[in-house]
Amino acid sequence: MRQIVLDTETTGLNARTGDRIIEIGGVELVNRRLTGNNLHFYINPERDSDPGALAVHGLTTEFLSDKPKFAEIVDELRDFMRGAELIIHNAPFDLGFLEAEFALLGLPPFNEHYESVIDTLVQAKAMFPGKRNSLDALCDRFGISNAHRTLHGALLDSELLAEVYLAMTRGQESLVIDMLGDAPAQNAQASTRKTVSFEGLALPVLAADESELQAHEALLNDLDKAIKGTSVWRREPAPETTADAATAQAA
Repeated sequence: MRQIVLDTETTGLNARTGDRIIEIGGVELVNRRLTGNNLHFYINPERDSDPGALAVHGLTTEFLSDKPKFAEIVDELRDFMRGAELIIHNAPFDLGFLEAEFALLGLPPFNEHYESVIDTLVQAKAMFPGKRNSLDALCDRFGISNAHRTLHGALLDSELLAEVYLAMTRGQESLVIDMLGDAPAQNAQASTRKTVSFEGLALPVLAADESELQAHEALLNDLDKAIKGTSVWRREPAPETTADAATAQAA
């Protein structure tokens, strides 16, 4: 699966009143792994930024004056996004600006060039109702360092959001989820499947080596940090009682 973590910076908050995109950052994930194949543009919006927006991103009119206009980068942007699933924090904001830029150029809608969208703000609100769910707040919650983020930047924010998204959705890597299908259909096919007996087979047992054990421990540390507690994989099972043993034998 190919995903693009996307962020933009703009001259203000409202594309309908003439605000424009001044920076775009995209970070590529393939099968939930960072590829290093990223996209980044500074863009000349041909207008000044609102003072409030300038205080957030720090990209002055002078700095942007020699940068390409949106029309000059649109083909590369479109090719990079084509067929991907987009991951955006507060997706309506960024997508609204991108649709406005495409409309100004008389191009087909931007939404024709990507497959689907995941809004991490919506996900975060569902996971942490009633809490702050800004990118900075999520970085803090998942133990992701954003100390170098003194100003907003599209590529930097995309890189941070990629880490946040992977931390938020780590449980989705379970092979069990991928193997689950339609239960009734599986039951209907069960009687037609051939069974294989493993009795008498000498199956090899592969023990984890030292590097694999260290990687496993690091992953558990990340999980503990994300939930601010102890993950279930570190909890000792409750000792079996006499009643439990009797129940098991009766079954």
